[in-house]
Amino acid sequence: MNNDEHDHKHCLEMFDRLSEYLDNELDEVTCKDIEKHVKECVPCFVCLQTLKRTVDLCKQTESRPVPKDFSKKLKKIIQNMPKTPPAG
Repeated sequence: MNNDEHDHKHCLEMFDRLSEYLDNELDEVTCKDIEKHVKECVPCFVCLQTLKRTVDLCKQTESRPVPKDFSKKLKKIIQNMPKTPPAG
């Protein structure tokens, strides 16, 4: 792994695909590209390791139902949200 200058746009593209990578939802060529990239890019390697750990922690948490009042309020908020993002 090295810290040589590289295309940070590629890092952002990798970041967008890491969840799919961890879930085995990508084709073999894309997986190999990600694996090669994280071997050469320390920030992306750290990001992948952090995401793996986060997923592991989430899997270990206890699942509990959401209180009914909270659920109703949340559904109402979601239903009242604009269908398209505001321009800006």
